[in-house]
Amino acid sequence: MPDMSDRYTGVILRPANNADAPAVRELVFAILREFGLTPDPAQTDADLADLERSYLTRGGRFDLLIGPDGALLGTVGLFPVDHHTVELRKMYLRPEARGRGHGRHLLDHALREARIMGFTRMTLETASVLKDAIAMYQRYGFRPSEVELHSSRCDQAYVLDL
Repeated sequence: MPDMSDRYTGVILRPANNADAPAVRELVFAILREFGLTPDPAQTDADLADLERSYLTRGGRFDLLIGPDGALLGTVGLFPVDHHTVELRKMYLRPEARGRGHGRHLLDHALREARIMGFTRMTLETASVLKDAIAMYQRYGFRPSEVELHSSRCDQAYVLDL
């Protein structure tokens, strides 16, 4: 089996800024539609209109996975809920980037950054049609949470103690 670092050759993670917002919305909305989910730019996805205000000024972060050719392959956001809890948001990968370890790369990055930022708990909301993502979350130790869901397209919530 090849070394995991071989899979990431030429792929970088970098912080997003507002200039990236149109490309981020395009990626997220395309993936939502791929799975039969409806984009909601007025509410659930309103955070994508101003990434800097929605994430950075709140003490969170929003990062992009960029391929060797400069193409946007994936996204991941950390949205502070309170001093202890951060929500994993908008973790998506283009179809051609799946099955190559990039999802684990994004999740490992998000968990590491959340711990560095001082959070002790991570939550997420997801939709049952995102089976591969849910399986990955469960492998990482996320457990179902019985909280009120904020997104109308989500039907599951998970939590992980960091």
